[in-house]
Amino acid sequence: MTRPIDEAHPPSAKSIVIIVDDDAGIRTSLDSLFRSVGLETRLFGSPAELLGGQLPDRPGCIVLDVRLPGVSGLDLQGQLAQQGIGYPIIFMTGHGDIPMSVRAMKAGAVDFLSKPFRDQDMLDAVTAALARDAQRRAEATAKEDIRAQYETLTAREREVMGHVTAGLMNKQVAGLIGLSEITVKIHRGNVMRKMGVRSLADLVRKAEALGVSQTRRSTDQT
Repeated sequence: MTRPIDEAHPPSAKSIVIIVDDDAGIRTSLDSLFRSVGLETRLFGSPAELLGGQLPDRPGCIVLDVRLPGVSGLDLQGQLAQQGIGYPIIFMTGHGDIPMSVRAMKAGAVDFLSKPFRDQDMLDAVTAALARDAQRRAEATAKEDIRAQYETLTAREREVMGHVTAGLMNKQVAGLIGLSEITVKIHRGNVMRKMGVRSLADLVRKAEALGVSQTRRSTDQT
């Protein structure tokens, strides 16, 4: 008997496990396993079916057989990456070897399970994959929020932000861009307010997330 996916931190009811295997028996077995712990599933018998379908935009993962007719599971992994589909992948195979598993893991696979595998090993792998996808989505949302804040800045405020987060003092920024120091302070205050931060350290972290920091200039400028 399998235990729930994670009794302390159950997965979201909206999480989905996408199963891709040409063996109908395995698809049915995995569908039953995942549904027994409250997960929604979607089943595909081939890479073409998966690529031709509409994947849900919600936390999830893909359980993918390596040996598939036509496009292999590893090739499908590459195609999904090219299309920007970021679901974590758990590979399963009855013919696995070390080079194959290394290639899969280097390409971002969460796990590589050899058939036959224990139900609990699969559930543990899915738990890790769903956690990874939830984190990926949270980070993407946070970055979108930061980008939205950045878009509210004027061109001058963005310029000041870039120099300040590169480590320049207000006086140095003023000399560099031809403004008075008090004007730079005003722009800097506006940047802090619009970016929703109270410290330079927080502003630097957001600038790094966006990749907008300027290359640090010489501190000999006055």
